[in-house]
Amino acid sequence: MDHRITSSTKDEALVKKRLNQLQKGAVQLFKQKGFHRATTREIAKAAGFSIGTLYEYIRKKEDVLFLVCDAVHDEVKTRMENVIDRNSTSEEALRQAVFAYFQIMDEMQDEVLILYQELKALPKEEQEYVMQKEREMVGILERVISNSYANVLDEKNVKLVANNVYVQGQMWGFRRWLIQKEFTLQEYMEMQFQLLKSQLAFQAS
Repeated sequence: MDHRITSSTKDEALVKKRLNQLQKGAVQLFKQKGFHRATTREIAKAAGFSIGTLYEYIRKKEDVLFLVCDAVHDEVKTRMENVIDRNSTSEEALRQAVFAYFQIMDEMQDEVLILYQELKALPKEEQEYVMQKEREMVGILERVISNSYANVLDEKNVKLVANNVYVQGQMWGFRRWLIQKEFTLQEYMEMQFQLLKSQLAFQAS
C-alpha cells in the first residue's frame, strides 16, 4: 500500500513543514488526552494553526494518527540505519546495535507508546502498512544477529532473538512506571545485553 496524506497545498517544502508540525503537536495532545478524546480543533491548535489550515493537509482525523504512526517508524528506522553496522560480524557490533536501539526507544518512548495504544483506531489497510514498517526494523536487528552468530543460530532462532530484543527496547517505555524507578538506562541496557549473550550461548551449546 502506497499511502500518502493528500494535501491541497502544492508547495512541497511547506507541506513537509506543516506535517511535521502536525505530527509533533498531535503526539503531545494524544499523550495528554488520547486519540479518541482529542478533537480536530484541538489537534490544529496543538500544531499551531487554524482548523481551516488543518484540512488543507488532512481529510479526516484518522489521517493525523496515521501520520504520527508513520513518522515514528520512519524516524526509528532512519536512526537505526544510521548507527548500526549491519555488515559487521563481531559481538561488539551486536552490542552497539542493541544499545543504539534501546537509546532510540528511550528518546522516543512517548511516541512509541502512543503508536501502540492507538494503532487499532486505523483502518486495517493502514494498520498493515504501519506493521510492515515494524517488520523492516526487526529485520535490521535480524541482520546484525545473523551476521554475528551465523554458525550458531538458524533462521527461526534469529527471528525470535531479534523480536525479543525489539520488545525489550519497547518495554523500557511501556513499563517505565516500574522499570525506570529500578534501573538507569545504562544498567538496563547492560543487563539486557548480558541476558542476550546468555541466551545465545545456551542456544550455541
